[in-house]
Amino acid sequence: MNAIAKKILIADDDASIRLVLSQAFTRLGYQVRATGNAATLLKWVSEGEGDLVVTDVVMPDENVFNVLPRIRKQRPKLPIIVMSAQNNLITAVNAAEVGAFEYVPKPFDLDDMTGAARRALSRPADSEAAKAQARAVRDDRLPLIGRSAPMQEVYRTIARLVGADLTVLITGESGAGKELVARALHDMGRRRDGKFVVINLAAVPRERVETELFGKDDGSVGKLVEADGGTLFLDEIGDMPLDAQTRLLRVIDGSEPAINPKTNRRPNARIIAATNRDLRGLIQQGLFREDLFFRLNVAPLRLPPLRDRTEDIPDLARAFLLRASREGLPSKTIDAGALDRLKLHPWPGNVRELENLIRRICALYGEDLITARIVERELADQAPVIGGEDKPATLSQLVERKLSSYFADQPEGLPPAGLYDRVLEDVERPLIQLTLSATRGNQVRAAEILGLNRNTLRKKIQDLGVEISRGRR
Repeated sequence: MNAIAKKILIADDDASIRLVLSQAFTRLGYQVRATGNAATLLKWVSEGEGDLVVTDVVMPDENVFNVLPRIRKQRPKLPIIVMSAQNNLITAVNAAEVGAFEYVPKPFDLDDMTGAARRALSRPADSEAAKAQARAVRDDRLPLIGRSAPMQEVYRTIARLVGADLTVLITGESGAGKELVARALHDMGRRRDGKFVVINLAAVPRERVETELFGKDDGSVGKLVEADGGTLFLDEIGDMPLDAQTRLLRVIDGSEPAINPKTNRRPNARIIAATNRDLRGLIQQGLFREDLFFRLNVAPLRLPPLRDRTEDIPDLARAFLLRASREGLPSKTIDAGALDRLKLHPWPGNVRELENLIRRICALYGEDLITARIVERELADQAPVIGGEDKPATLSQLVERKLSSYFADQPEGLPPAGLYDRVLEDVERPLIQLTLSATRGNQVRAAEILGLNRNTLRKKIQDLGVEISRGRR
């Protein structure tokens, strides 16, 4: 079907939007039909009209999010582009959940809209790759990406908090996206027209924290006054010195005045704090004030690590590829094997580590398709760590990495038969060898340490060809 035969259905209660879109699509050679209400749109769709729907969310007769499930039921392959002036996380997530091809916030760039229409109309019918690409385009515009159960809980918590002006404490590992959550709370909340001011307390020298936060006696303002009317994001609050904690508590309580010189009144900023540390443990060590903790922990929000939501990795990876392309790096795609390999990695650096990996691959590799072999090569160059700390990986993680590399090296991803016995043999031989070496060849002691019957150990020594060493104790 060529462009002249394709019809775009436009639904928006704003006549000027309908006119602008109708003229733009007509110039590109598409047929266009426009309406100002949801009922007419649904009627046209049910009659089989249209190859693409471009619709606003809020219509005079019905919210389109209530209409789209009916459209998808009648015509599941009909692509739908949702546009809305309610530019927030919930609108974008709702659009994704009802199966929209793309979400376009208003005011939109006309080139972006026509580009989205071209992609929607040219995608292969019922193609999984096309669906994944559509999600990547949509996700790249979202502050948070992921459809897993842990992330859905995060979205629900954000939705409950945006209407209030409560102090929020976000906990989560480094790189999990705590600042993105804080920005989403600000952008969707009552203070969206005010400033979003960030201070990373782990990056500020301890002797300068109070000055950065509260300003100087000479009248220069700090972050607290700068955030007046908006949101103050205290990142890595667990690294705040005790003196600064005491002063912050007094300011929050109102016992210490902090005046905005421009308004001659106390600054009114919503406080959102975040940490990757165990504040309750710091309280027990005397490193964090318990009364400040309770002041900050009014509305707790825990952000899950990436290893607890590995089903989000494909959507994240594709969105990062698209983002890298938009920023000037070579455009690439990623295959299923590479995505499966990414899911096996423990991701101590969380989402930030994944994004950095994608950027590095885009910059360093000439191949247009990212395969498991490329991913394995890059991951193999990284020192294995766990839990976001500089600790050696567990034996299980090291074995998993080795086996992943082995699978990736196979021509079709499948090794020869008998893998189980070969792997056990490879593990048993050095385990028995090292145990015998540690006991200076004492098989009775070695059997006791290994938890084996002495006769069983003797047979394994013979079958595996283990050399009995007496050189180490």
